[in-house]
Amino acid sequence: MEKRLLQDCPVCGSSLKVQVLQCPSCHTRIEGNFEPPPSKIFYLPKKDLEFVEIFVRVRGNIKEMEKALGVSYPTVRGMLDAVIEKMGYPVRRGVDPKKRGEIIDRLEKGEITADQAAELLKSGPIEEDQENGSSS
Repeated sequence: MEKRLLQDCPVCGSSLKVQVLQCPSCHTRIEGNFEPPPSKIFYLPKKDLEFVEIFVRVRGNIKEMEKALGVSYPTVRGMLDAVIEKMGYPVRRGVDPKKRGEIIDRLEKGEITADQAAELLKSGPIEEDQENGSSS
């Protein structure tokens, strides 16, 4: 199991500082008070770092991400949103990525209109009677 660098003290919550660096080959140790890496990316789990590496390699092209990972557009967007959140940044989204995929599937099956799908993607679920074309 790979260990991640802790950012905050598990006891009091203060920011942790690195004090020892050690070479894995010759075991040379350097001690002092070192600042942690400035980028939040260094604190991501290995799986998320691999995702970011692929994202950079394909220049942020979501379609290429779909191919590289063998997953759908909504899944890639969900994975990207999760990485963004883990890095501490807010994610603006109208609908949960899983729901977004369900909306697109319903549109493709003809269960809802394009206008209804657009509304769902912007604001969330529409009323059942609206889906059936009747009004209250």
